[in-house]
Amino acid sequence: MTSEESGERQLQREMESTKRADRFYDRQMRDSLNERMIALVQQQEMFFMATADAAGNCDCSPRFGEPGFVHVINSTTLAYPEYRGNGVFASLGNIMENPHIGLVFVDFFNSTVGLHVNGKAHSWRPGALPQAIAAPLKELESEDPRLIERWVVVTVEEAYIHCSKHVPRLEKLRKPIAWGTDDPVAKSNDYFAGGGETR
Repeated sequence: MTSEESGERQLQREMESTKRADRFYDRQMRDSLNERMIALVQQQEMFFMATADAAGNCDCSPRFGEPGFVHVINSTTLAYPEYRGNGVFASLGNIMENPHIGLVFVDFFNSTVGLHVNGKAHSWRPGALPQAIAAPLKELESEDPRLIERWVVVTVEEAYIHCSKHVPRLEKLRKPIAWGTDDPVAKSNDYFAGGGETR
């Protein structure tokens, strides 16, 4: 539960929204995932992830995969694969210094509801996962053609809704995706560096 001395609570008092906030905490805040939350996570092909290093410097990155690439181990544990990328490891480096993590899943195509999941994260190479986590992920690894460099396992501490009223409903269009490619055109990796091509 949020401390009464937190910035969150201080602003609620200043803005006279404490009663509204209390209703939200009482009705919406969970310390685990319920069935509808789990279903939403399992349908998503992307999410946004916020991390910070030991000094509090923040980073926010998206992650993408086929529906179900974020695996629900149980109501308080999620795992997702870190595929081979640019080799910078900004998010994973932050997690090594500071395990706090925030995930946001948004269903842009159907309900337009979002889900916030906050907790603590740790990452392992596939062969070094704790056995209780490794067993349910082995089948996913065998079916995934991409190189999984590490698994990130998140222990859920908070889960709550992001309401749909301002979320646009989007239409999904076909786009060929070359998972794991190093082709610079497919990656558009020079887009901001010098006007590289995009697909």
